[in-house]
Amino acid sequence: MTAQPGLRERKKIETTRRLFSTAVELFLEHGFDNVTVAQIAAASDVSKMTVFNYFPTKEHLVLRPMEDHVHDAAHIVRERAAGETPVAALRRAFLAALDEHDASTGLNDAPDVLGVCRLLHETPALAQRALALTQQSRDLLAAELPGPPVLAAVTAAQLIGAREALSAENLRRLLAGESADAVHPDAVADAKRAFAFLETGLRDYGR
Repeated sequence: MTAQPGLRERKKIETTRRLFSTAVELFLEHGFDNVTVAQIAAASDVSKMTVFNYFPTKEHLVLRPMEDHVHDAAHIVRERAAGETPVAALRRAFLAALDEHDASTGLNDAPDVLGVCRLLHETPALAQRALALTQQSRDLLAAELPGPPVLAAVTAAQLIGAREALSAENLRRLLAGESADAVHPDAVADAKRAFAFLETGLRDYGR
């Protein structure tokens, strides 16, 4: 049986969720740059210090979900089955995440998720930090790939780049008003084509 979190841990989880949802709501209403940590604390009925205990910076209040998944690609490749290639492992995981409408695939149309995505697109400071997290994810993946470091880096850039492009297209359609269920079949087909493309390489591309 899986052990259930204790009362203290449950309270921490509840506080984290409350701070996150309150901050996003205020950011969407007033703009990221126009909301202070003190205002978030007041709206959440906690002290300013409590906010910083959970989120070191204001940017973390938006980017925490992305930060929590920065190791995912590296972990998937490291834990892949014997004989499974990195491309196959990441394809399997991405297709499974699409089926679950995981926000990391851009295929989650929950209002709060789309709100966070809009903030990332509209706020330069957040977009810059998100880009840095993507680079960190590439570096972590490259460290798990075989071969000379430069080839591992090139491979990681292609794999992470493919996932980013697929997720961006899914998100674009959701922000344009389509539902996640409606986009899902195309998202799966696009992902299968993209990962097949990675397996065969660029040899005949653009010939």
